[in-house]
Amino acid sequence: MTSGLRHTALFYEGTEHYLSAVAEFTETARDAGAAVLVAVPGERLSQLRAVLPGDGSVEFADMSVAGRNPGRILPWLMFPFASAHPGKPIAVLGEPVWPGRTALEYPACATHEALINVAFAGRPAEVLCPYDVAALHPSVLAGAADTHPRLLDRAGERPSATYADPLALVDSCNVPLPAPPPEAIVRGYVAAEELSALRRFIGEQAAGAGLGPERAYHLTVAVNELATNTLAHTEGPGSVAVWHEPEVLVCQVTDGGRLADPLAGRVPRATDATGGRGLLIVNELCDLVRVHAGPKGMTIRLHVRR
Repeated sequence: MTSGLRHTALFYEGTEHYLSAVAEFTETARDAGAAVLVAVPGERLSQLRAVLPGDGSVEFADMSVAGRNPGRILPWLMFPFASAHPGKPIAVLGEPVWPGRTALEYPACATHEALINVAFAGRPAEVLCPYDVAALHPSVLAGAADTHPRLLDRAGERPSATYADPLALVDSCNVPLPAPPPEAIVRGYVAAEELSALRRFIGEQAAGAGLGPERAYHLTVAVNELATNTLAHTEGPGSVAVWHEPEVLVCQVTDGGRLADPLAGRVPRATDATGGRGLLIVNELCDLVRVHAGPKGMTIRLHVRR
């Protein structure tokens, strides 16, 4: 195992190549005494469970659940796994980008891949991220080369010639979000006394969109966290816009805040820390979180599937 982070994109061609590359990765990691986590979406998870050791030396997670929101992967999957194995190197087979990811989700995936290089810098960790050469758009494969220092394919392993500074890449993903549609319902808030009414409003919108009680509660908590941050950390008012998209309810919170730390909401807070958990909670509860930090403030867009 490396003494620091080794972050590699696997460009695989077909199931046989995929399975053999993953088996080699996990076998090498186990022989080196590393704790191994395999986090891949649904069908791939079933395939790998059938061929990888079932003796408890490999842990499994369904990335289509644990990583449905890419912003959830670092704080709620990778960091907890590393913390559960103190003093040991870790090896993570993580597939955050799979065929079926939407163009809306991809920038959040690219941001996650770039931030791995920051969050785990200097840690004894091997991270291998599979990319399906046949099914993914060439621009996605090019993006993987930008976010991974090393590439692996049938020809072997090599440094990525286009690997970019991760924070510069994250900054390039920080683009203004499209304006809410004309039918969006907008609600403003300026004081703590308005938060209870705001929570009722979100709950009503969630129920009207067909969200079940648990999902409606999750969205209400997430919006409340962001609105509370507005009142605690900014001088101006905030607003929430809500609208329906196919299979999704979207809530957008806009205020005059700033995002100084690109890892905000991506690194777990110490149990005795006060504050700083708002974006962590939001990432945990929502299916997709898109953020734009501009000179005039913050826009955070939450997507919750029905």
